[in-house]
Amino acid sequence: MKPRTGRPVVKITDVAAMAGVAPMTVSRVLNAPERVSAETAERVRAAIDTLGYVPNLIAGGLSSRRSRMIAAVVPTIASQLFSDPVQTFTDTLEWAGYQVVLALSGYGGGDEDVLLRQILSRRPDGLLLTGARRSPAARRLLTDTRVPVVEIWDTAENPTDMLVGFDHQQVGAAVAAHFLGLGHRDFAIIGADDVRATARRQGAVDAILAGGGRIVGDHTVPAPANIARSRAAARALLDAFKGRVAVCCSSDTVAFGTITEARLRGLRIPDDVAVCGFGDIELSRESVPPFTTVSVDGAGIGRTAAEFLLARLQGNESPRRVHIPFRIVARGTE
Repeated sequence: MKPRTGRPVVKITDVAAMAGVAPMTVSRVLNAPERVSAETAERVRAAIDTLGYVPNLIAGGLSSRRSRMIAAVVPTIASQLFSDPVQTFTDTLEWAGYQVVLALSGYGGGDEDVLLRQILSRRPDGLLLTGARRSPAARRLLTDTRVPVVEIWDTAENPTDMLVGFDHQQVGAAVAAHFLGLGHRDFAIIGADDVRATARRQGAVDAILAGGGRIVGDHTVPAPANIARSRAAARALLDAFKGRVAVCCSSDTVAFGTITEARLRGLRIPDDVAVCGFGDIELSRESVPPFTTVSVDGAGIGRTAAEFLLARLQGNESPRRVHIPFRIVARGTE
């Protein structure tokens, strides 16, 4: 894939002309706003937002146009789901002489535009972003700055630039089909409320209903899901439903919390409660019993994303989209 083209790069003089001030005044608004009247500062910031101007905070500090810095943005590092891709991404780029700087976006989504503007002001040579859903303003900003971008952990028909990921609705549907194939008919879903977990939930719901199953419980926990919240959701489910149930969980953490709560109630795994997680992290393998989960090659995603960026930085073409396969790892909870 050839490098993207965008609008001409917006300069500080463009902002000054739109705001009707001198370029020095724009600089003061950015670096010493207390020295500018509130009215003038507001006018300058409005021009910055309208034009999509990104100040170059390292201008004059480099002898070349390359910073040798790559920014990686993930929701959290508390989960192995993201730590594995980030680690291989970092290792691959460091071997090629690039330094990876990590930023955390959380799960709210509302502050991403601000975060991206702050990152781009440092002029990274490339960006790794989690997910493929961006606001129109963020997409315009990324396009106009012409920084190579690779989005991971998701799929999209029209990615911002390059994409390495998988379809979360297909994951949910595959888990439901797996359970249906084993003869399960009563299902519950316990999942986080982030956009990707929600997509997996929808895929599971659609497949369950299409396959003649019924949903007896649907519980949502705030992202990032932890064991305590997952146990509380499982407790509410088990209080409300008596009978054999297959539980589709949005992560291995949620699955572990569900299994823990079920066993404390004397329920048999999987005779009374069948469970499938997502992520295939160490927890799923070392749990007693080890539980069925969805495995995605997170390390492969990070490595491929780094290779895409390196190809572009070297002036070579790279694929626009690559879908990473997933598989269900059957263990002792189905």
